[in-house]
Amino acid sequence: MADIDGVEDWLIDQALGSPNLAAMFAEMCERLRACRVPIDRALLGWSTLHPLIEAETVCWEAGSEVQHSQFTHHEAESDEWLNSPMRAVLISGEPMLRRRLANANAPSEFPLLADLSSRGYSDYIVIPTRFEIPTIPGEVGTTGIVISWATRAENGFSDDAMSAITYIQRRFALAARATLQSQIGRTIAETYLGKIAGDKVLAGQIRHGDGETVDAVIYFSDMRNSTAIAEKLGPDAYLAWLNTYFDATAGSILSKGGEVLDFIGDAVLGVFPIGRQSLENAIVQALAATDETRVKLTAINANPATAHPLRAGVALSVGSVMFGNIGVPQRLTFSVIGQTVHAAARIESLTKTVGTDVLMTEDVARRAGHRSRPVGAFALDGFSAPQPLFALE
Repeated sequence: MADIDGVEDWLIDQALGSPNLAAMFAEMCERLRACRVPIDRALLGWSTLHPLIEAETVCWEAGSEVQHSQFTHHEAESDEWLNSPMRAVLISGEPMLRRRLANANAPSEFPLLADLSSRGYSDYIVIPTRFEIPTIPGEVGTTGIVISWATRAENGFSDDAMSAITYIQRRFALAARATLQSQIGRTIAETYLGKIAGDKVLAGQIRHGDGETVDAVIYFSDMRNSTAIAEKLGPDAYLAWLNTYFDATAGSILSKGGEVLDFIGDAVLGVFPIGRQSLENAIVQALAATDETRVKLTAINANPATAHPLRAGVALSVGSVMFGNIGVPQRLTFSVIGQTVHAAARIESLTKTVGTDVLMTEDVARRAGHRSRPVGAFALDGFSAPQPLFALE
């Protein structure tokens, strides 16, 4: 076990840092082989807290490239997973599953084991390591990792090899737990606050009043006739309808490189920051997002199953938004404030008056070129004189 001590020390160093879980797992497997632990294949699995991803796996096999896979909430219920030995262990609550594969009468209740046996593997084990995470005061939730280990050694895993594997897996779980909690924290921050605001919070801007001003091209959208549609559809159907609208608007912002700053009822506030790119590039991205919104809305309304037309107004402008922690010290939100937000909302409301779905300020219209059409000058919050606005053809 003297060589194993070196692997343990290395894992402690990893736990104190910010390792990549897939890379750390692969290197641990290589280090175990260097300690003459005869592992030829290992697969790590864990569940995560993510709006799209249910679980992730890392498969290491001697002499092959490491495979890191992510599974959506739907894929996590695939036949492959439902018939896997790893799932069987998690369901049963047993501390370990072991199958000798070299024996002619080896159990083959799992399709994976027959495949591994045909590829020359002689022994296969699955070990779950559970750990607790805080949930609400006074309570904890249970999660963890599960690892399968396989060997081609003629006699399978020896007692010493089994001891080494179980010993190291618990140490690896400590490093994995720290990494997974960090990933979950980042996912929650970015999902609920957006990447820009999430990064700022994780970087330490959590005090009451922390914030900064960012110049950006602003995309502001609001759904048309939302109150009437909500009354007709009812709460559940309207929530699904609202998410369809958000996919057409907020989804388009994200796909074109922008950031969704806030959902204000059924309105969407997005930005394309200028600091990390030129004003022209930011405008190009905002126009592309607007075009994508139009395409998505057209497709939705062309569907015969669409009971109510889905329409929205969009405003595009250039200005500054203030990111800041507002609220009370015990309950903060990282939001956006300032006259630019009010002006964007005013421009969007004018789409109904003008009779178009998209209005933009002069800075944006110059880049839109022949696609822009002047519609007049209007009073906007924060401006002393009426401002010219343009429709996007």
